[in-house]
Amino acid sequence: MHFELLGEIENIETIAAGGRIRDIMRLHRQSGPGRWRKLKGVARVRLASGNIRTAEVHWYEAHGVGRKKMKIKRFLD
Repeated sequence: MHFELLGEIENIETIAAGGRIRDIMRLHRQSGPGRWRKLKGVARVRLASGNIRTAEVHWYEAHGVGRKKMKIKRFLD
């Protein structure tokens, strides 16, 4: 699902870090080494259809690499 973030992500929580991430080997291979964390938060998003919704988003992040593989887990409105 393609979407665009509108504004900041709020209520950010860490779900997993380091070896507790299931896809850690893929992240190292595709984006390089780093202190990888899986995070979740709430954000307003614009969907490909043009609709604007509030959604829970999940992504991976490492210092110096940035956000990778952002996806919508569920809609909150």
